[in-house]
Parts: sequence; C-alpha cells; structure tokens
Amino acid sequence: MATTAMPPTDEDTTGAPGSEEPATLPPDWDAILALHTALTALAGLVVTVLWGATGAGYYWPVWVWFGLGLPLALHATVRFACLAPAGRTRGLAIHAGVTGVIAVALVALWGLTSGPTFWPAWPILSLAAFLALHGIIHLYLNRVNSPERERRLVERVDELTRTRRGALDVQAAELRRIERDLHDGAQARLVALSMHLGRAEAKLDDRPEVAEMVRQAKGEASAAIAELRDLARGIAPPILADRGLEEAIAALGRRAAMPVVVDVELKRRQPPVVESAAYFIVAEGLTNAAKHAAGGGTTARVRVAEEIGRLVVEIADDGPGGADPEGTGLTGLRHRAEALDGTLSVESAPGTGTLVRAELPCVP
Repeated sequence: MATTAMPPTDEDTTGAPGSEEPATLPPDWDAILALHTALTALAGLVVTVLWGATGAGYYWPVWVWFGLGLPLALHATVRFACLAPAGRTRGLAIHAGVTGVIAVALVALWGLTSGPTFWPAWPILSLAAFLALHGIIHLYLNRVNSPERERRLVERVDELTRTRRGALDVQAAELRRIERDLHDGAQARLVALSMHLGRAEAKLDDRPEVAEMVRQAKGEASAAIAELRDLARGIAPPILADRGLEEAIAALGRRAAMPVVVDVELKRRQPPVVESAAYFIVAEGLTNAAKHAAGGGTTARVRVAEEIGRLVVEIADDGPGGADPEGTGLTGLRHRAEALDGTLSVESAPGTGTLVRAELPCVP
C-alpha cells in the first residue's frame, strides 16, 4: 500500500506517548517571564513604599501582592509545565500545575481572611478529584496507545497490505488463466462444432427439414462462440496480456463509438492487476461517454502516464456533462481503484464535459 508521510500536526501530538514531540518553547519565553516577575516585584514594592509613606498601619499592600502574584504563579507554572512532551503529557502537567497554584491561593486567601473554618478544603478536594480523573484517563490512553501496541498495529497493517496485494495478483493471474482456458478450450471446441455442422448441412440438400435443423444448430453455436468471446474479453482481454496496456487501450479507442485520441506514455509493463484495472476504467469510461454523448459531435481523449509512482488514467470528453459520481458505473470503477489503494475522481459540471481521473499505484 502506498502511503505518504505527512508532517506532524497538532492533532498528531495527541497520540501515543511514543509519538509525542519533544518540548519546544518560544525562544523569548524566559525573557517574558523574567519581565513579568520584575514588573510584579516593582509594583509590589511601589505600593509597599506608599503604604509606609502614608503612616503604615494595616498592611493593605498584601492584597496587591496577592493579586499580582497569582497571575505570575500561573505564568511560571505553565512555562515549566510546557517543558513536558507535547500532547497528553503536557496537558496533564499544566492541569496539575494550575491546580496546585489555585490550591495554594485558596489557602493563602483563607489565611488572610482568618476564617473560622478551613473552607478551602472543599474546593481543593474538588480540584484534586478532577486532577485524579485526568491522570487516570491519561494512564489509560497511554496503555491503549502504547508504542508497543502501535508497532503491532503497524506490522498488522503491513501484513494485511501484503496479503491483500498478493491475493489481488493471484486473482488476476487466475482470471487470465480462465480466459486462456476459455479461448483455447471451450471456444475452440465450439468453432470445431460449428465447422462440422456446416459440413453436415452441405450434405443434406436432399433433406431440407434436417438441413434446417442443422442450420439452426450452427447458428446457436455461432452465437455461443460470440458470447464466449465477449465473456473472455470481459475477464481478461488477450491483447492486454499479449501486447500490454498501451496496445489494449489503443484498441479500445479504435472500437469506440466516437472519435478518441489516445495518449499513452509508459516506461515499463505494470503488474497484471494494475493493467487490468486501468484497462477496465478506460473501457467503462469510454462506454459511459458514448452512452451519454449529445448527437454525433462528441469526442473523447484518453491519457495514461506514470507520475511519481502513480499510474494516472484520464478519460475526458466534451459531451453534455452532468454525470453522477455516485452512479453505479462510476462507483464500480471507484471500488476497482480503491481495491489497489488508488483513487478515482469525477469532474462533470453540466455543459462542460466529463473528466474521469484515476490514480493507481504502479512500479516505480
């Protein structure tokens, strides 16, 4: 299965511990914290001097110190909590730090007000319960999304990808074997039967009734040959196996019910399963274009090329457009592409024609 490595995002950092990013902080964070500390100290000293200059008495600057110190404590807590790895661990560290600052602030507030009972016990207990719940969730998610489990999942996905690709290759080879058996076996026998019936018919000139029966049998044999030939072509076209995708698509263009320009640029033969998927996508695309063509002036263009490890297949026409991407035919083509980890898209605005584009993984 072809995969594309993506740069880590904020969402990615919430994964397992093994996928968490190292702690990174803005380069001026420490300078900002130092400035915040200096301004807080300066403001506290100024009000303390004012308190002393106004005759001292009740030390009211304590409330200024409290009001300025709480934001500073939260700032410092968040700054040091962010040293933890990005993701759930950092979130838990920030939660724990903020909970501690609030608990200390509540105790300090109780001490400043000299309350008769220790009322901070209840809010601190509630904050601790939420922190404990956060910690339990954090431990559970770490266990569920542990690096070892992720490694096993990655190995399992790789194994399933290999086995599925192998099954698809075996299926393609088996279909081609069936096509050969039909072509060299049943079809050859029917052709021989048709020839024998023709010779028998020629010897029955004096028995017209029997000759008519033989003639009908010969016609049925010829119809069976035609149906068998169409069936074999639908399973695996002989030209695709013998002469490759380029010649097979060129043959589709010649047989199409409209003028078709074929542009195929391939450097090498692709796996049979990829060639078969590309062939049938082109065949179905041309069939749909001919079926929905407006009048006799519709033309089509087929382009097949390799682009950075992908086999790109495009079928474009200048018909009326308006194709339904969720229709049965296009849905079947999409499933055929997706079975190979490919994609298929349809652009078909009314009046602008239709473009079917498929991308299939190919041999680099």
